[in-house]
Amino acid sequence: MNLRTATTLLAAAALAMTAACSPGSAAGGGGGGDGKSFEFWSMSGIDQQRSVDAYTQKHPDIQVGLTEVGTSQETAQGLTTALAGGKVPDLVLIQGDELPKFLEQPQNFYDLREFGADEIEGDYLDWVMAQATAEGGEIIGIPTDVGGMGVAYRTDLFAAAGLPTDRESVSALWPTWDEFIATGQRYVAATGQPFVDNVPTSVFYQAVNQVSQKYYDDAGNPIYADNPEVKEAFDLALRAIDAGISANLSYASDGWSAALPRGDFAVVSAPSWMLGSLRRGAPDTAGKWDIATIPGGAGNWGGSYLAIPRRAQNPEAAWAYIKEMQAPERQLTHFLDVGTLPTTPEVYEDPQLLGRTDPFFSGAPIGQIYTQAVLGLEPFHMGPDTATIGAEFLNALVDVEQAGGDPATAWERAVGNIRTAIGR
Repeated sequence: MNLRTATTLLAAAALAMTAACSPGSAAGGGGGGDGKSFEFWSMSGIDQQRSVDAYTQKHPDIQVGLTEVGTSQETAQGLTTALAGGKVPDLVLIQGDELPKFLEQPQNFYDLREFGADEIEGDYLDWVMAQATAEGGEIIGIPTDVGGMGVAYRTDLFAAAGLPTDRESVSALWPTWDEFIATGQRYVAATGQPFVDNVPTSVFYQAVNQVSQKYYDDAGNPIYADNPEVKEAFDLALRAIDAGISANLSYASDGWSAALPRGDFAVVSAPSWMLGSLRRGAPDTAGKWDIATIPGGAGNWGGSYLAIPRRAQNPEAAWAYIKEMQAPERQLTHFLDVGTLPTTPEVYEDPQLLGRTDPFFSGAPIGQIYTQAVLGLEPFHMGPDTATIGAEFLNALVDVEQAGGDPATAWERAVGNIRTAIGR
């Protein structure tokens, strides 16, 4: 699931969402002190109940009290409050962009090497495990998924615009982001309709995650205001907005959800976990979609980690769940069931994954497309305020795209808001 989560990607939308329930309010309440049952906090909207049900069906003597706290930000805030003196869960799902702030205080969590995490860390992508490992070597999280990138597009709308429709030819239209914008302009000129759902998440958020360094340098120093790669991604987004190719609809907003089945836009940058949202949101468009390569060829949007707070009452039970449910074969099963991409590269050659196609997306080989998007990725340093910095850049672009904000001053406004928010 980085900004992972179908409900938490665009900062403006994420901040507007309300929590599904308050921490600790789950009915049935696990963590009953039997050493086997446990309480589990998750983000909402990602169907974590499916995994819990699979586990308890296999282990009927175990109760799991699942609380869907809210967005990734709300879940992180609830955990922060609990760590400061409240009742912590036994197990918590932390979105990748939120993890660095907790990684700075590893003493608040079990070092999962105490349970044997060092024996299985080789099962996972190196760069994903690196993001859950503190400076002292403590492993505080086990990854659940990554969000390999692709571009979902409507073949019928492309045909109407005189554009190619097969995924290889479409991928060849946009080896770079500037060529993606140019393709969008061709589409708009031919149809008079918007090309892409929005620029902040479908362009900027993808491009800024393809950099060698992002908001922090390798030593952990904030460089968001001076990093030319970040500025280049931001300027790219401003060019895309100026090109007039966007429907100006924030991902997962009411307007976006209404526009999706109508075909009011033809393209959306789609990580693997988003495919389910497209199927559910526009069931009558089955077979009219396909998936092309993301400009730049590779990228990741998403990813979460399971962690055990140090004051958990049932840490062994929580670890048993992690070890079983995040094993390579279970991550493969989860991909086959719901499409979330495994973090375990040993299954990337599995015939079930490589042979996985999706009829909703014109038979696209989703296993191949999304694994290729994450293989060979080089990690950049994630600092404690990565999520906040990213949210402010997104907010500034949303202001330009949807509220008439001045593009000439958007960068300075974003940088100023970030400095106010994080104090440096």
